[in-house]
Amino acid sequence: MKTYKIYLTTLFIFLFSLSIMAQNEIDSYLVTGAKNNPGLKAKFNEYLAALEKVPQVGALPDPTISFGYFIQPVETRVGAQQAKINIAQMFPWFGTLNAKEDVVTEMAKAKYQLFEEAKSKLFYDIKSTWYNLYFTSRAISITRDNIQILNTFQKLAHIKIESGKASAVDEYRVEMEILELENQLLQLLDKLQTHKIAFNNFINVDATNDIYIPELLETSELSIDKVALLDSIRMNNHQVLNLEFQEASYEYQQVVAKKMGKPNFTIGMDYTFIGESSNTMLTPGESGRDAIMFPVVGISIPLYRKKYTSMVKEAVFMQESTLNKKVEKINILESIYEKAYADYQDAKRRIILRNKLLELAKTSQRILESEYATDGKNFEEILRMDRKVLMHNLELEKSRSDMSASIAFIHYLMGK
Repeated sequence: MKTYKIYLTTLFIFLFSLSIMAQNEIDSYLVTGAKNNPGLKAKFNEYLAALEKVPQVGALPDPTISFGYFIQPVETRVGAQQAKINIAQMFPWFGTLNAKEDVVTEMAKAKYQLFEEAKSKLFYDIKSTWYNLYFTSRAISITRDNIQILNTFQKLAHIKIESGKASAVDEYRVEMEILELENQLLQLLDKLQTHKIAFNNFINVDATNDIYIPELLETSELSIDKVALLDSIRMNNHQVLNLEFQEASYEYQQVVAKKMGKPNFTIGMDYTFIGESSNTMLTPGESGRDAIMFPVVGISIPLYRKKYTSMVKEAVFMQESTLNKKVEKINILESIYEKAYADYQDAKRRIILRNKLLELAKTSQRILESEYATDGKNFEEILRMDRKVLMHNLELEKSRSDMSASIAFIHYLMGK
């Protein structure tokens, strides 16, 4: 009963958390992924299987029933003993079963943290792939717009060539730029298809399903400072919590090992079948009356102490090993977090920088276009500036995508 209460509570919390997350498109994809992803389902089933061990270890050993038949009946005053039945139940030392339940309960909690870790990782994969989809989609749109601009430049160059104010080389230069961009466009379209398949596989839907991609990715900054983020990672990271529950389990294993070194008790009952007696001196009802012996009490004494001492030491060593693993994991997470936070800060700076550079490049491009329209000069400079506009535009969108991905990764480290 305890197992199923834990299971129902966990399932309710899990489904409720999914329902309140569906607030926008990306959150709806997270909900779909959580419901459909087979890897995540596998982790959850492993947790449920671990829960089922609780009633197994908390149950008493099966009672024993033995039957004996006297080949040569043993005569008693009231008759000959013909057969004998013994029923016995073994009881471990006080608190042993509860301690065993505590061991597997903590291990089940550790399994649940592995499920939560898998869910957080899945959510990060979905988000990061979606941000890659956004950037690739925007790169396709920007590249197409740039090709249209170059087509306009090509027409302008043709007019200038016909009027004798420009060289035919100008038109060839534009043609080369257009061909390069068209090749880049095809590469981007292939990359978009790859990202789409990966994204739909994460949420386990048809690979050809359409995916909503916004025209502009709204970026938001982290809501708490750097030190608080790191503290949250130390306390809430699911890999760390998994090791903490394992550590607690090994502590309970020490308790179990010590209690197993205590005596076990057996309580039972003997029932002996008595045949009719030939003794005429017996009163009516005495002859052939079966014999009952209750209670029959036994005790097992663990004389070989070395085994139990070794079991305690094993649990102590495993607890220390798990503690060391936890410290190592926290150190690794701190290093990973520093890199992720640096990437986040870099993306923030790049957004500001690329906005400024893009505005300057667009202004310069307009001035050069105006000059070329007047006297037909500096066409090569126009193309160079157009490449800068394209580059800064793409880098701006990449910075937005990188910033969102960095935040998503930090949230993953925090166990969100």
